[in-house]
Amino acid sequence: MITAISLNPSIDRTVHVEHFTPGGLNRVLKAHSVAAGKGINVALAASALGVDAECIGFMHEEGSKLFEKRLMVNSTAYNFVWCEGAVRTNVKVFDESKNEITEINESGEPVSEAQLKQMTDLVALHAENTDYLVLSGSLPPGCPADYYRTLIETVEGLGCRCILDADGEPMRYGLESRPFMIKPNRAELERMAGRELTTLQDVRAAAMKYIDQGVAVVAVSLGADGALITDGDETLFAPKLTLELKSTVGAGDSMVAGLACGFIGDNELEEAFRMGVACASARCTTEGYRVIDKNLYREFLSRVEIERL
Repeated sequence: MITAISLNPSIDRTVHVEHFTPGGLNRVLKAHSVAAGKGINVALAASALGVDAECIGFMHEEGSKLFEKRLMVNSTAYNFVWCEGAVRTNVKVFDESKNEITEINESGEPVSEAQLKQMTDLVALHAENTDYLVLSGSLPPGCPADYYRTLIETVEGLGCRCILDADGEPMRYGLESRPFMIKPNRAELERMAGRELTTLQDVRAAAMKYIDQGVAVVAVSLGADGALITDGDETLFAPKLTLELKSTVGAGDSMVAGLACGFIGDNELEEAFRMGVACASARCTTEGYRVIDKNLYREFLSRVEIERL
C-alpha cells in the first residue's frame, strides 16, 4: 500500500493559449479543471500502475465533489479531515508555441491546531497499514513549517518508509527526521545546496550530502536533462526520452509514484528508477485531466536508458 498525504489540495485550471503575452490579451484555445495537488497526483499515478494506493489530507467543503469523484472513478481510496471554505484554485497557462507552462498558485485556506491534531492522528492510523508514506507539496496557511518532520517522527516504528517531496523550510525540517527518500528537482536541490548545479557530478555531490545525513535514497528530476538517483553505493542517470509533450504538471509526482511502486516490489535501485522515469514520461504525454495509461507506461518502461555515474 502507498499512502500519499495531501495537506494543500488544489483545483488545477489549465488554459491553453497560442502564444502567451504577459500584460496583453490572451485568448483561450481550450481549458479544463481537474482535482489535483501533489499527494492526489501521487495516489492516482500509483493506482494507475495497479498498486493499492490511498490519499489522506485536508479537504474543504466547496470543490470537494471534484476530488471525491476523481478518486473513486480511479479506484483510489481516500480519507479526509474536513474543513470549511473552498479548495484553492491554481491556474496553469500553457503556451502552445513554446510548450511552456506559467503557473499562478493560490495559498489555500488556513487550518487550525485542532485540525492539525486530527491530521496527525489520521496519518498515524494509516501508517500502521501502509508500506510507503509519501509526504509532498506545499503546506496550507496555519500549518507550521516543521509539520512534515512532526509526521515523520509520529510514524517512526510503525513499519512504513517515508518519502519526502517538498521545498524550502518544510524540506529542511523534514530532513532532520531522516526520511527514506527525498525527491527534489534541480532548482530545489540548488536552493538546498546554496549554489548552481550545472553538471551531473555537481548534482551527485549535492545529493550525497543528504545520503551522508541518513537519507537512504535521493532522486533528482532534472527536467529536459533527465533524472538522477543515488543510494550512496551507486548513482544512476536516465537521459530524457524523446516524446510528444502534452503537460509537465504532475510529472515529478508520477516519478515519486513509480519509484514507490518499484520499492514495494523489492526491485533493485535500477529497476525502481526505471519505473519512476517511465511513469513520469507517461504523465508528460498524457493530457493533464487524464490519469496515465498503463500501456503507455509499459511502452516507456522498455525505452528508458540507464547510465552509471
